[in-house]
Amino acid sequence: MFTFIVGAIGAAILFALSPLPARSHEGMVHEGCAAGQTFATDELTVSGAFTRATLPGAGVAAGYLTITNAGTRPDRLIGATTEATPTVELHSMSTEDGMMKMAEIADGIEIPPGGSVSLAPGGAHIMFIGPRAPFSEGECVAVTLTFEQAGELPVMLNVGAVGASSAPAHQGH
Repeated sequence: MFTFIVGAIGAAILFALSPLPARSHEGMVHEGCAAGQTFATDELTVSGAFTRATLPGAGVAAGYLTITNAGTRPDRLIGATTEATPTVELHSMSTEDGMMKMAEIADGIEIPPGGSVSLAPGGAHIMFIGPRAPFSEGECVAVTLTFEQAGELPVMLNVGAVGASSAPAHQGH
């Protein structure tokens, strides 16, 4: 009996100390994701994908990335989905008369053949409306991008600091 109890305690300690694989919770992977990842279809490559950490109760968050089209025909980013928020929209941002204005891009974002488009702070971005949980620095948000020609492409957005202007260079794991 004593051997069984000692063995059970030892197994419990080993289990508690062993690293767990990345797990998904409401569209996020808590173990973080590698910096510098790229995601690709036959002709499109997505790089620099990130979002910013949000405060509890934040009603929105934004996603940023660069899409490069190595093909000979244009494609168009027409939408995105994630389990992290109930609503995802493509947005533009501009300044008019000193006021920042944001608007949904209803017809999508064209990626020209042989060119690239960057969704970046202060410009076009992916808008996450109503996050189910705060985005925490070091985590990742799983997003599926939808393109007119290439179809769906799953990507992972690194979550950087609240004021991040680019994808984190490394993860603290």
